[in-house]
Amino acid sequence: MTHRAVFLDRDGTINRDVGYPNSYHQIEIYSYSFEAVRELNQLGFKVIVITNQSGIGRGFIKEKELLAIHQRMHHDFLAHQARIEAFYYCPHYRFSADPRYRQDCSCRKPLPGLGFRAAHDWNLDLSRSYMIGDKVEDIEFGFNIGATPILVLTGYGEKSRSTLQHKGLRPAYIARDLLEAVTWIKKREQNSLLGHK
Repeated sequence: MTHRAVFLDRDGTINRDVGYPNSYHQIEIYSYSFEAVRELNQLGFKVIVITNQSGIGRGFIKEKELLAIHQRMHHDFLAHQARIEAFYYCPHYRFSADPRYRQDCSCRKPLPGLGFRAAHDWNLDLSRSYMIGDKVEDIEFGFNIGATPILVLTGYGEKSRSTLQHKGLRPAYIARDLLEAVTWIKKREQNSLLGHK
């Protein structure tokens, strides 16, 4: 049996984008994000974070620090009765001084590598899944994995909307924030069950 997922960008979507945080104390989660993830859980979706973290390759943050941030975030959401199943991240930067991270990879959004990896790990049906993010690469990533892409106007969302228009790329929906995006998914899923489009 395959599962449906909602992939979430991290910075600018779940939490405020503050650059390259190396401590959980620097992470400011949007207050509505807990409710949004909880509602997705109730709808039966696997919630999976897909995030570009070139700050590792750039030397701004250590990989163990990122893992600690994600562990704290996972527990913080659980404390609000909301579950994030997994965090997938790309640490690479093509000009990194560290050869471990100096590569042209297939896992940096908008490339589909992390989405395909998550689909394998969690037995996901990507065609019945969604991608929510505030950046152009999030929307392109959604298209590249065959999921339904949703743009949120938090973070870089307003700028991304303009860029997407110039590129001729149309997300399935443009939402004010993550919670509004989830509300749209909920209505779309209900309409699908009723046989409406």
